[in-house]
Amino acid sequence: MSTPRTRSTSRSPSSPTKAIALASTRPGASVRTLSATAGGCAPDRRSGAGRGDGRGDVNRGDVTLTTTGRRDPGSPAGPTGACHQDARGEWLRFAPVQPLFRARAAQRLAVLAYHGVTDHRSFGAQLDRLRRLATPVSLNAVLQAVTERRPLPPRSVLVTFDDADRSVLTHALPALDARRIPATAFVISELIGTERPFWWHEADFLARHGGRARSLDCGHPSQLLRRLKAMPDPDRRRSLHELRVSADRRPPRQEQLTPADLLALRDGGVAIGNHTQGHPCLGRCDDDTVRSEITGAHEALTRWLGEPPIAFAYPDGGHDPRAETVLQELGYRLGFLSDHRLGPRLPDHPLQISRLQVDSTTSTRRFDTILSGLEPAYRRWRRQAVA
Repeated sequence: MSTPRTRSTSRSPSSPTKAIALASTRPGASVRTLSATAGGCAPDRRSGAGRGDGRGDVNRGDVTLTTTGRRDPGSPAGPTGACHQDARGEWLRFAPVQPLFRARAAQRLAVLAYHGVTDHRSFGAQLDRLRRLATPVSLNAVLQAVTERRPLPPRSVLVTFDDADRSVLTHALPALDARRIPATAFVISELIGTERPFWWHEADFLARHGGRARSLDCGHPSQLLRRLKAMPDPDRRRSLHELRVSADRRPPRQEQLTPADLLALRDGGVAIGNHTQGHPCLGRCDDDTVRSEITGAHEALTRWLGEPPIAFAYPDGGHDPRAETVLQELGYRLGFLSDHRLGPRLPDHPLQISRLQVDSTTSTRRFDTILSGLEPAYRRWRRQAVA
């Protein structure tokens, strides 16, 4: 009986799989050994994976990461604060696989998802980085690519803003205009022309000032938003009402954009898109609420802008098939997720376009690793490694 041959596991240097050691520059940090495999499979958003919660296979997207190393003792399992994330970006930028990620990212579409601008200097530095390293494109350019079935140019980047607070007008617009970078702002229609705070800011303030609700346990206020988002939408609305009537103080007013501001943004090169009436979690809403949230905002924006919007951003970043059906009925051409992924230069599913989550305070070094796709891939691997 012949001895079966054993397949060699060694790989040549030209193999697409390259084992590397990523060492943090922070004192006492351990060396992480990862294997980066170049892949071409696109995320299957129709399965529900890859939503804003970060779930989904690590090998979806541009590059697959696996690990043989261990997590540092005591390091947090989930997403951490901005300071820790920026520190992580500092050493990821020098990882040997960063050039590989950067090269592959040149053939992908990066849609950046901001939530306002709190640091105009850092935001300006990020925009300068885009002018040097990328090709900023407009919403109409993405629409044209989809319509003509022609890929966008290499290194294409679209800048977007969710919720659209006044900083988009006061800070973002001047910086964008000075550099001739187009953008898109997705607005919550029922807040336009009001001084009402975003409901998640309001809930946090009320809970910290004596607000109570029967459906909420006595956990720390920092967990309040997560519990509210997990509720069916009627329970969320009822809990918000109970917080309002039981709190010791009312939340401070927050001046929102006006219909005239929307026109000023559009005239300045910032397209306006639909982000529903009140920003509920659509997955927790019934069919009628999903429809009314989208159509109500659509009608208001059409009235203010004099033309119907063509783009929609899913509240909380996750795709909802019922919402997509309503969007198709209303003639929407583009829909955006917040799944922290790069996408193809010619979107496969125009109503399910991936976006990268960024912040105006993000350091330029971490910003580079987000644009390349390395930081998002590392975050997905980290979530799986500690699951």
